[in-house]
Amino acid sequence: MLSQATRDIVKSTVPVLEQHGTEITTVFYAHMFEQHPELLNIFNKTNQKLGRQQNALAQTVLAAAKHIDHLEAIVPNVNQIAHKHRALEIKPEHYPIVGENLIYAIKKVLGEAATPEIINAWTEAYGVIADVFIQMEAEMYKEAEWEGFKPFKVVRVKDESEHIKSFTVQPADGKSLKPVVAGQYITVKVHPEGDDNDMLRHYSICSTDTSKGIEFAVKRDVAGEEKGVVSNYLHDNIKEGDEILLSAPAGEFVVADTDKPLAFISGGVGMTPVMAMLHEQAAKGKDIKFIHSAYDRNQVPFKDEIAGFHNQDNVQFYFNYSESAGRLTKEKLSEILNGNEEIYMCGSVSFMEGLLATLDSMGIKREQIHFEPFGPKMSITV
Repeated sequence: MLSQATRDIVKSTVPVLEQHGTEITTVFYAHMFEQHPELLNIFNKTNQKLGRQQNALAQTVLAAAKHIDHLEAIVPNVNQIAHKHRALEIKPEHYPIVGENLIYAIKKVLGEAATPEIINAWTEAYGVIADVFIQMEAEMYKEAEWEGFKPFKVVRVKDESEHIKSFTVQPADGKSLKPVVAGQYITVKVHPEGDDNDMLRHYSICSTDTSKGIEFAVKRDVAGEEKGVVSNYLHDNIKEGDEILLSAPAGEFVVADTDKPLAFISGGVGMTPVMAMLHEQAAKGKDIKFIHSAYDRNQVPFKDEIAGFHNQDNVQFYFNYSESAGRLTKEKLSEILNGNEEIYMCGSVSFMEGLLATLDSMGIKREQIHFEPFGPKMSITV
């Protein structure tokens, strides 16, 4: 339990964190990797280079400071991050390293403004917050279907669209698998030739049915300077018969029980988890509006599966092709949504930010909106 004096000091740093938060987290990551280069085997280098991870951590620290009197308010964010940590095999022994380097970064950036009182308060607060993560993750490790990264044999590779492949994998030890919860992801560990570190990436699972193995989809990332190292590696190198390492399914982007109709909105490969949700919820007879945005028809994955729903009265599909029709707009979505739906969205960070702003302008409440970006969730700035 934090003292009132400690909580007051932490809250007093909110304006400083709002101004210097990303600078602090940038120094934090640089110093931590310098002191502990082995952690480069865990963290996503692309997110580091693009500043996503720094921004996400800054937002997390700021949220903790704002809600230090009632940390239960940030439990949804903690839960989402804890799932990622479990999937990446973050362990209790990593937390002191993070704490030491976070305090170093606060001192480095704030200089004389980082008084002993502020440093002591944040050291104490970090210990409490770290314990929340450790306890939550301990339960997740207990519930995981297997420990660590387990070898799986690739039994099928399928081209789902021009840039998306699905991979179906089975345990190399021949053991059976439990059904997957729609919306979850697996984490792949690879070590591309010529790279100094392991690389870990999360990929959404396409189907809850594991009778033939776990199926996940990967989009070849060819955009910008920071091309997807792991996605390209999987597309170019992994063939049927190969083995890859996976950690157990994780994730809290799942459909909650509700009497409301559902709307699934996806962009690009963001269709992957919502396709699993579609199978799950359509089988329950739920009324579903499925909205997908792609560059053109050639970029739409899972065409065979989509065709299988065309005769189901409870499922309606809407496709938006940005090449010819532009992005999803308030006008387009207002023709489809009536505002009463529970909305589940998945896509890139920029896609999510645009949609959240649009749905806000439509008067749809945030509590009706559930989303999973392909990137750190706390980096969403809308």
